[in-house]
Amino acid sequence: MIFRDPELVEEINKAGTIKSFEKDDILIKPGDEILFIPIVLKGCIRIIRSDEDGNEVFLYHLYPGQTCAMSLTCCQAGKKSMIRAIAEDHTEVLQIPVQLTSDWYKYAEWKAYISNNYNNRFAELMQVIDLISFSNMDKQLLHYIEERCKALHTKILDITHQQIADELHTHREAISRLLRTMEQKKMVKLGRNSIELLQIV
Repeated sequence: MIFRDPELVEEINKAGTIKSFEKDDILIKPGDEILFIPIVLKGCIRIIRSDEDGNEVFLYHLYPGQTCAMSLTCCQAGKKSMIRAIAEDHTEVLQIPVQLTSDWYKYAEWKAYISNNYNNRFAELMQVIDLISFSNMDKQLLHYIEERCKALHTKILDITHQQIADELHTHREAISRLLRTMEQKKMVKLGRNSIELLQIV
């Protein structure tokens, strides 16, 4: 348990439920009503922003001990989900009913936990915005590959160029061209629906 306050821990044990997800399982999708706030216990969750037209962009990963600031923001504003959350691998999540998240601000440890998660996710979102606004697509692509490899504790991603293009909101042809250039620079090694990261993550 990531919390130490005995009263808070007792409330979490009473109200929280643990749920397991397998690789590529979708925890929540755009338009879903947010009933629970997820706290990752094991594994990793990929967070993707989707718009009404189905366009997507990768935002960040959630690791053990972390929760989703986007979900918190939506539930506190009474809005439905604006993100897609996908399990990167076998993942265990502690689900906290949304109606309790505000009540628990009476606990200093919970308040600090939520604040820290907001700050960390904000920093990650700023990095994504900088990459999209001020960097070439090659830097965005490298960042995406590095983050996916880090999340899966591997240097080889089993993924298609189209899947990457969808999550970076660009064309498959552009991704394929950039990957070939990266391969020529010895940054990656391309296989059939796989990408091996040759530099240290």
